[in-house]
Amino acid sequence: MRVHLARRGVSIGLSSLSDWQNGRSRPVDGHVVGALEAVLGVPVGGLARLLDDGARGRLADIGPVAELLDAVADSRPGDIEIVSIQQRVDLDEDGRFAGMWVRKAIRARRDGVDRYVARFYGDRDCDPRLVRTRALRNCRVGRRLVHPDAPAIVYELVFEQALRAGDTWVFESRLVDPSAGVCSEFAFGFRYPAEQCLLEAQFHPGALPARTRAFAQFDLADRRHAIADLAMNRHNAVHLIASGVDSGVLGIAWDWA
Repeated sequence: MRVHLARRGVSIGLSSLSDWQNGRSRPVDGHVVGALEAVLGVPVGGLARLLDDGARGRLADIGPVAELLDAVADSRPGDIEIVSIQQRVDLDEDGRFAGMWVRKAIRARRDGVDRYVARFYGDRDCDPRLVRTRALRNCRVGRRLVHPDAPAIVYELVFEQALRAGDTWVFESRLVDPSAGVCSEFAFGFRYPAEQCLLEAQFHPGALPARTRAFAQFDLADRRHAIADLAMNRHNAVHLIASGVDSGVLGIAWDWA
């Protein structure tokens, strides 16, 4: 395979070829994909469509969120992959959701990526019109869409420069929901593949849960699968770390009594 690609001016390392063959990563450069189509005898554009369909087939977003994402024309899961995501939710003295801090490192899978489309689905008490989103580092808040009938929003974090395929970018943001009620869980759904994910729940010393645990779901329709009980540290926080996640949902839940 490498010899045939080299004849078409494409040089690929053994490790990259192995990753493609084993599904750990996908070729993103258009020239490389075109050369692969020629070597494999695939009709022009056929492999590109297959790779794009595979990316879209990861996690189906919850209905109202999916409706909002459909309205963002440049929101395509195949555009980026997550190198690292760190997400911390803070709980106040009444056990309510006080805010969420997020730090992401992403890698562009095509030329021209200049933003990340974030999504949020609140609890039943959430009024999405009151949810505040703030860019902290290396981005600004762009378009923001609020669902009229559900506690859902999507919003852009714009980088102010376009990335090339393979480039990485690190950015931070914060979200606050003044309408939130008492919170007993938070979760992250993987719209993009992620090399590493860190989820953390920070509790107020005056409102500590009786039990905390990690859970996972293969998709939003799947039942929850318990991963493990989580031990709270001396700083009143628990966390969950996962690597090589392609799809599904990871979360932390807790019991107040």
